[in-house]
Amino acid sequence: MTAPAVSKRLIVAITGATGAVYGVRLLQVLRHIPGVESHLLISEAGVLNLHQEMDMKRKNVEALADVVHNVRDVGASIASGSFLSDGMVIAPCSMKTLAAVAHGLSDNLITRAADVVLKERRRLVLMVRETPFNLAHLRNMTAVTEMGGIIFPPLPGFYHRPQSIDEMVDHTIGRVLDMFALPHTLTPRWQGIKENT
Repeated sequence: MTAPAVSKRLIVAITGATGAVYGVRLLQVLRHIPGVESHLLISEAGVLNLHQEMDMKRKNVEALADVVHNVRDVGASIASGSFLSDGMVIAPCSMKTLAAVAHGLSDNLITRAADVVLKERRRLVLMVRETPFNLAHLRNMTAVTEMGGIIFPPLPGFYHRPQSIDEMVDHTIGRVLDMFALPHTLTPRWQGIKENT
């Protein structure tokens, strides 16, 4: 049996902000969508958070991805616009990474890949995690938005009446997958307000 042809490539980066579960869950779901090839990057602070928040080791998370890149390898395939991808999700995205993307620093492979996605006019989704926001955070989010990036704080929705944290995470990941027109059944679609009877 031959493997299904790759029809979409998605770059996933996990940084040191709280919310490592979002990156992990995204990778888990992508593994089950036919034709999707995931490319993973984890920052050093991201590795710490995976351990702190989920008791996961780097190798366990890397096993969820199709391709793994070293965050220091700025010569990797995804550092070039000639590498075709459908975009990138930074889940979660630290304020440091947001600032680097907003100012085009490209100081590691995460921020270089994000810069490439922006310059090639592909979709960049930053799941920023911080609260409250200070003025620097807000200005950096505005800058990335003006460049074409999407600021996507993983704020839980309650209208679908989630019964667990897992359901809240899945709802958010489902919305992220929608940004890339990827099929999923993680959460029910809104059908409008039900009348009180």
